[in-house]
This record gives sequence, structure tokens and C-alpha cells, in this order.
Amino acid sequence: METYLYLAQIIMGIAIIVLVLLQAKDAGMGNVFGGNDMGVYKTRRGVEKTLFNATVGLGIAFLVMALVSVIIAG
Repeated sequence: METYLYLAQIIMGIAIIVLVLLQAKDAGMGNVFGGNDMGVYKTRRGVEKTLFNATVGLGIAFLVMALVSVIIAG
């Protein structure tokens, strides 16, 4: 049982990494160092919003999975 939990955590971790990288794809290096944006608020729409919500959901699921694996292994 523990092996399957660890495997699920590895897969979820890789998925979180991929989702975060997909979100950062549109951000240029200028924005990383305080470039042209100048603090203008931009709402997320469409695919960008879906990626953001999926990242948050997967992060919460990863946290719950980590807690469950610690309790079972404990």
C-alpha cells in the first residue's frame, strides 16, 4: 500500500512541475526582473485560469496525499 502512495506522490509531483512550467511559459525574462508590467493587474481567462485552478487543486491533493502517507507509514 505504501508503495502505491509513494508512486502516486511522484506522479503528482511531476504533474505539478509540468503545470507550473506551463503557466510560466508566457512570462518573459523581463517580467521576472520587474519588466514592463509595472504592477498592472491582469485577470486569468480560459486556459490560463484552468491551468491555475488545476495547479491549486493538484497541490492540495499532493498535500493530503503526503499527510496520508505519513500517517500510514507512521
